[in-house]
Amino acid sequence: MTDLAAGLDRHRAPQSPHTSTGLSHNKLGMWLFLGSECLLFGGLISTYMLYRGRVGTGPSPEQVYDIPFTSVSSFVLLTSSLTMVLAVAAFGRGDPHRGRLWLVTTALLGATFVGGQFYEFTAFYHEGLGFTTSLFGSSFFTLTGFHGAHVTVGIIMLMSTALISARSPDKVSPEGVEIIGLYWHFVDIVWIVIFTLVYLIPT
Repeated sequence: MTDLAAGLDRHRAPQSPHTSTGLSHNKLGMWLFLGSECLLFGGLISTYMLYRGRVGTGPSPEQVYDIPFTSVSSFVLLTSSLTMVLAVAAFGRGDPHRGRLWLVTTALLGATFVGGQFYEFTAFYHEGLGFTTSLFGSSFFTLTGFHGAHVTVGIIMLMSTALISARSPDKVSPEGVEIIGLYWHFVDIVWIVIFTLVYLIPT
């Protein structure tokens, strides 16, 4: 019986040790990382709010923004938070097949958002707004570009997790998927703030 118990322990998925806060080291590390990201985006948003009226000879925000298009793109990204929740729930109840489906769906929704952002950047460029056109252009492209880069990183994490789960389901833990979910929800929340301050509040 002792040998059998030892064998079971060797095959049991390793549990991440918990800190004095009750969180695992991995989850606490993600929370600390997200805290530093709040400072980063706080600085970028503050810079944009300071320079959004500095248009110089270039187009103003009201001349280039396509609110309906960006609203649809934002809805797509926010919908991905729901599919991420479903992915975390599926892995939590031991259903990796359905979990992979939701992970890929989340990644596709994120890719759709990034594609929409690329289209928007291209349209702005053709309308005369470039990175060096004005302080408004520089702060806008830096802020939204950094956010797009974070979404892209999230897409890579989602697809990598889905592929690893497809090859070796035991290598993907529910906590690992939950940590990725924390990151994904963070970029969604940041976009809500960006969309409200950048697109909806007039200059």
